[in-house]
Amino acid sequence: MANVNKKLMMKEDSLIAKDFSPLFNNLEGLSENQLSQHDKLYKGYIAKYNEVNKKLQNTDLLAANQNYSEFRSLKVELTHNLNGVILHEMYFANLIAAGKDPCQELQDILSKDFGSWDGYIKDLKATGMASRAGWAVTAYNYRDGKFYNYIIDQHNMQIPAFARPVLVMDTWEHAFMIDFGTDKKSYINTFLDNTNWQVMYERITSTLQTEEILNKF
Repeated sequence: MANVNKKLMMKEDSLIAKDFSPLFNNLEGLSENQLSQHDKLYKGYIAKYNEVNKKLQNTDLLAANQNYSEFRSLKVELTHNLNGVILHEMYFANLIAAGKDPCQELQDILSKDFGSWDGYIKDLKATGMASRAGWAVTAYNYRDGKFYNYIIDQHNMQIPAFARPVLVMDTWEHAFMIDFGTDKKSYINTFLDNTNWQVMYERITSTLQTEEILNKF
């Protein structure tokens, strides 16, 4: 318990942006301009999350109201900006220059729920095409023990409560408009060409290791 308390004491009051600049000149088919502009948007979510979080500390709790109140508005925007931060960080982290093919074990894991590796990729591509302003996310559902591709519109809509993301694809127009215009399909193919499958596999390994503990509750 002492270690838990120590870790909690080390938490920062505000979020600090991570450095993804090493990706900017190294991804095939995604230009430095596209990636650097995308990074600026990510940092904007950091700034707004910190701003909203600070405002919440001085908001009148007694004035909270479901129809309209400053407290409600700030709470909603907090999740929008927090998810904007986390999803972008997971997105950039699962990109890599000169990536390798997915290992056989990763293919076997996903084939169980999608019929085959090709079935998984086809479903992921369709999920990306169907997403509006939002995300296509491969996640593990702890409730039924299966992997799914989920659509998340905006940053905080249609998010399954008991699922952990293992691969994140940004499908907002800002992720591809500079390089691809409105050609989302080509962007999705380029994303997959630059996907770090090893990161996905490590996320899955971590996810499955926590399953027994989480399902106790």
